[in-house]
Amino acid sequence: MGAGRPDAAPAIPGPARRALAVLTRNKLALAGALVLLALFAFCFLGPLLHPTDQIHTDLAQAGRAPGAGHPLGTTDLGYDQLGRLMYGGRTSLEVGLAAGLLATLLGTVYGAVAGYFGGWVDAVLMRITDAALAVPALFLLVVVATLITPSKPVLILIIASVAWLSPARLIRGEALALRSRDYLHAMRLMGGGGGRAVFRHIVPNAVGTVIVNATFQVADAILYVAYLSFLGLSVPPPAADWGSLLSAGLTYTQVGHWWLIFPPGLAIVLVVAAFNCLGDGLRDAFDVRPAKG
Repeated sequence: MGAGRPDAAPAIPGPARRALAVLTRNKLALAGALVLLALFAFCFLGPLLHPTDQIHTDLAQAGRAPGAGHPLGTTDLGYDQLGRLMYGGRTSLEVGLAAGLLATLLGTVYGAVAGYFGGWVDAVLMRITDAALAVPALFLLVVVATLITPSKPVLILIIASVAWLSPARLIRGEALALRSRDYLHAMRLMGGGGGRAVFRHIVPNAVGTVIVNATFQVADAILYVAYLSFLGLSVPPPAADWGSLLSAGLTYTQVGHWWLIFPPGLAIVLVVAAFNCLGDGLRDAFDVRPAKG
């Protein structure tokens, strides 16, 4: 009798179902996801609804307060501030996402190799990590950014080059716990090598930790972009990001041009808080354990 029925959809595994249930009950995580969705739509779809010229200056429109035609006013060079906020957000989000994911990828592989092989390999790799962590990340970023002309690819590489250290230590701890599992012993008995152990067993089984850490890495990378831009080490004009917009707006604090300060500052706070809330929710979701009783 069951032959005539359509194939049933594959059931969601129990742990995944519990993780999804935990995540959907976390109101802060859902709010963070909605805020991120709104910010991405604002930055990438907004220019289609509110097209502006962000290349040519218009000094006749400089410093205008919010009003008709310019909902958030204009900058000191006559750029529409709302359009500037959209295009600046693209830079911040693109660089932050790419740098955070690249740092997570590098740190995951590095930490998995160190934790799985252990011994002198772990000792050497972790001493390198400890030495790099001893130097303040912001100091390294400023030094490198002053030596190289910043651009999107350069900023991504610079930020990722200092941000991979934390995920490396985190994944190394996961690898130390996983390498003694029975399935890894069985793999070694069947002739499996270190590469297979790292990429087919260690990393996939630490994917929950990797995903959670990636959200925090992206949030930190967006902050690093803002730090560098605030110090004048951002992408060259006419490109911009939220940090450079905030830095430029502070120049006009005394004359009351609030529209040059609050929107980019609020955008930075919102996106970082949203990624952190989502990361907290994912951490709780992946930390699923069978219910007691």
